[in-house]
Amino acid sequence: MAEFTRRGVLRGTAGALAAAGGLGALPTPARAATGNGGNYPFLHGAFTPATEEVTAYDLPVTGRIPHELNGRYLRNGPNPLGLEDPSLHHWMLGDGMVHGVRLRGGRAEWYRNRWVRSASVAARLGEPYQGPVPENDFANNTHVIPYKGRVLALQESGPMPYELDGELRTTGTYDFGGSLSEAFTAHTKYDARCDELHAVTYYPTWDHVRHVVIDRTGTVARTTRIPVADSPMMHDFALTGRYVVLFDTPVTFDMAAAEAGALVPYVWNEHHPARIGVMRREGGPVRWFDADPGTYYSHTLNAYDDGGSVVVDFVGFPSPFFAAGRGCDGPSATGTPRLHRWTVDLARDRLRTSVVDDRPQEFPRVREELVAHRHRYGYAATAGEMWRAYETLDGVPPDTSFGNALIKHDLLRGTSQVHHFPRNSPASEAVFVPARDNAGAEDDGYVLAYVHNPDRGAADLVVLAAQDFTAPPLARIHLPRPVPLGFHGSWVPEHQA
Repeated sequence: MAEFTRRGVLRGTAGALAAAGGLGALPTPARAATGNGGNYPFLHGAFTPATEEVTAYDLPVTGRIPHELNGRYLRNGPNPLGLEDPSLHHWMLGDGMVHGVRLRGGRAEWYRNRWVRSASVAARLGEPYQGPVPENDFANNTHVIPYKGRVLALQESGPMPYELDGELRTTGTYDFGGSLSEAFTAHTKYDARCDELHAVTYYPTWDHVRHVVIDRTGTVARTTRIPVADSPMMHDFALTGRYVVLFDTPVTFDMAAAEAGALVPYVWNEHHPARIGVMRREGGPVRWFDADPGTYYSHTLNAYDDGGSVVVDFVGFPSPFFAAGRGCDGPSATGTPRLHRWTVDLARDRLRTSVVDDRPQEFPRVREELVAHRHRYGYAATAGEMWRAYETLDGVPPDTSFGNALIKHDLLRGTSQVHHFPRNSPASEAVFVPARDNAGAEDDGYVLAYVHNPDRGAADLVVLAAQDFTAPPLARIHLPRPVPLGFHGSWVPEHQA
């Protein structure tokens, strides 16, 4: 793995120059970009990176914060530090920054935003880095999860998790008690019923992917190697009570692009068939099913066993999907993502595909205790500025109007509710927080999301009642600064803080 590290492969030669930026104070990123964003939509508007770390206490609130919300709401995302030349930027490769709000007793005690301290970020901030530098060092920017009293910032394709403390300070890499030695993933699945954390990991030069199981002791109990061709970008997967579901997509590693210094050397490979693999959780042979080549699998809502079938609800983009982009500084799509369902009939050896909801939406989430088990409700976000950025070609955004909203799906009844936000108010990923542990109806709780407030020019942490989803927010917690559109986050309850 030493020849192709995360920095060398996924940043490329040009990207490595950006990673080696200067030390000291926090410079303003993307000074070379002008006008309405040029070819850099992921550096402007709702994506504008933070230029400093902020701590604010006793945040003002409109409405009432439910007293049972005791914990921290955290969300990770790319936030380049010290970027002088935007041509060396790609949204997926920005240094990770975690934004957090601490709630307790009906109060919003604090807001913090902190860069994840990889060795490179620590050096650019003029700070010491504790311990040896990992071989695949990267400021993990994709997810942040609680796990057995720890908070872990995650990334796929190489980097180890970074652990954060209760105030979002980076304490170092975390390898699950020395049991994890190579690549990890951004999208773990935690099955609360058996206290297992599952991951499917990939690496550009592997001829396989790996299913990793971390058991109740917090260490890797089993790793299964699954052969695949062309080194696909296996960004997400699904888990049921009995099976692991793999998504082998036509976005594959391009060695020539890597050697030429491409920022993201992954391409849409028309010669690589889209397929779904189903494997028993304990390992064994994989049953592969040809998938719809017209849909690119993006993120899992959830999956479950249904008799002799496996049901997967997910968000997918229309194909092709260009991870490296098409003339701008982030991924590019030919249309907006929708909510889909795959039903894998194992008895009849058949795959059925359906569209659950054709409205634009991404970052689907389910109540966390139900991961790998049957669910009724799911939540997704729609952000007009994100869809425009994804469809920008050569600096020209699409001539299309998109709204901003959070969506609650009732997958039993086939209905949905939409909580609309005003113009210029894009919403980030929505996370469901139960009103009480392991009790009440599935949707007895709250939905939390960062939403831009154009009247203040900053973000609000919005709290919705999940059972009264279209009603005005129960609370709007006013943050002191914008929160750039980013990736994924979690609720960390008080007892896990």
